[in-house]
Amino acid sequence: MKLQFSTKFLEQKHQNSFGKLASIFLNTKTKTDIHTRSSGLLYDRIQLIRDPKTSVVPVLEQWVSEGRSVDRRQLRNLVQIMKSYRRFTHAQQISQWMTDHHNLALSPSDIAGRLDMVRKIHGIKLAEKYFNNVPNDAKTYKVYGALLHAYVQQRSVEKAEAIMQYMREMGFATSSFPYNMLITLYYKVGENDKIEVLIQEMEEKGIPKDKKTMEIVMSAYVAASEISMMEMVLKWVEKDPNFDVDWKVYSIAANGYLKVGLIEKALPMLKKMEETMHLQKRKLALEFLLTHWAGTGMKNELYQAWNTLKPQGDEKMGPSYACMITCLAKLDDIEGAEKIIEEWESQCSTVCDNRVLICLLIAYCKEGLFEKAESAVNKALEGGKPYACLWNVLAKGYKRDNQMAKAAEMLKRALSVGKQRWSPNSATLDACLDYLEGQGDVGGTEDMIRLLKKLGPLTRDIYHRWVRICVATGASVSEVLDHMKMDGISANEETQKVRS
Repeated sequence: MKLQFSTKFLEQKHQNSFGKLASIFLNTKTKTDIHTRSSGLLYDRIQLIRDPKTSVVPVLEQWVSEGRSVDRRQLRNLVQIMKSYRRFTHAQQISQWMTDHHNLALSPSDIAGRLDMVRKIHGIKLAEKYFNNVPNDAKTYKVYGALLHAYVQQRSVEKAEAIMQYMREMGFATSSFPYNMLITLYYKVGENDKIEVLIQEMEEKGIPKDKKTMEIVMSAYVAASEISMMEMVLKWVEKDPNFDVDWKVYSIAANGYLKVGLIEKALPMLKKMEETMHLQKRKLALEFLLTHWAGTGMKNELYQAWNTLKPQGDEKMGPSYACMITCLAKLDDIEGAEKIIEEWESQCSTVCDNRVLICLLIAYCKEGLFEKAESAVNKALEGGKPYACLWNVLAKGYKRDNQMAKAAEMLKRALSVGKQRWSPNSATLDACLDYLEGQGDVGGTEDMIRLLKKLGPLTRDIYHRWVRICVATGASVSEVLDHMKMDGISANEETQKVRS
């Protein structure tokens, strides 16, 4: 089945987008908006609690006991702040406290947001249980939309289709949002025929397609390398006078052409990207543009785009510099990448953004320039505190180059300065522990495990390694078993085998 487009295909200008789904179904706001609307003092107290195992409820109780007021709007904003920083446990605690201790009824948006948090913290099963316990009269389109969104995230096609059908029957599927979610799911699982059926349904029911609809459809055709279909959608988008075509559409098209090696066709798309990059979104657009130029292999054009569009005097421009370094490394221009980081350091000497240095370290390691990589890290550490992520990159690079002694050395440095709950690259960790055990370095293996333990709970596999060390050295395993128990890991048959 092929898409059929009518003259009404894109009648309305872009109103919403799938990326803003939470603002409709889950009541999410941007970080800037949140901070300006919430109490700075209460936020300052809560944000100090970084450990998800530490409850923020005592902070709320203390706030009230001091005679300070707190209202629904303030609490909702605090929930959104926690969610925006992926602190979902704290967000859920604030939401629960709002209803349990402040007698504030949940709105449909609150319920939808709480369902989303339950899924992220506890999984889809408990999210479904939460949904089933919501009174029927409170199950509005926002709540059903949140459940649909959950199934899309889980890639549960049958369940998502069932919810969508119920939304149709209840009259909730009257906008592009639920369709965009289902189209996104079909795109993720590669069922493009079902996308075409949904588009036809929207056409027949007079449901307008927004910009996000067309971006998803184009992306689906790109993923399937159906370039002619992608071009047809692009043509309709460009022809409609009411449609505000922006850089994202041309970025998708450029990506499609580059994917199949049609560089000449990609070039006009890149030029159109540059023409439609709005100042407010330029940094994000620039990163896509640079990546595409690197994909063409045209280094001069890459530099031209960078020199013309790079951010000026912006302390938050680290990601753009990091992207440029990655692009130059892809084109084997290490010297150019070094000049970019020098430029970054000269302009942002007071800003610490390890992402920029990490990209250069990755480039060095890829080319086997380990001395330069270590020198860059040591230079960065002069006068400043060490960061585990930098040593972790070197450990990963040495491991890839099969220099396991150096990999273990770098990883140990990373673990020694890592903060609570930081974890190294798992493949690198396993390889280093395997190496140390294989070398018979019992002390080195135990030292690494103890450093890892200081950062957070260990896995069963790591504990079993630790048990093997104790057995090999004749040490008692009781300490290890106690730690296992505290981390919620019970001894099993495999544990007994390791002990024997």
